[in-house]
Amino acid sequence: MFNYYFNIGLTYFIIGFAVSLFFYFVLKKPIFGKFWGTLVISLVGAFLGGIIEHFFSNLIERLANLNNSVNIFPPLITAFVVIWLFSLVSDKK
Repeated sequence: MFNYYFNIGLTYFIIGFAVSLFFYFVLKKPIFGKFWGTLVISLVGAFLGGIIEHFFSNLIERLANLNNSVNIFPPLITAFVVIWLFSLVSDKK
């Protein structure tokens, strides 16, 4: 049982890390806290997406699953949305 939850948490962590790398180095959005702020916000977004997926799983059941255990689209989408919103807030100079 530990391996199941560990794999889910590790998947969300990797998704959050990848999203933060994309936002900070590719899009070059100015975010408070530079890379570390981006990483924290994207990890929160990824885990929030996992929680949303858990509660609304009937609604998004048709999305693809990774190894029939983890749905990667909700944490991916939520991580992007949370970082995008945070970049809009921290963009004010």
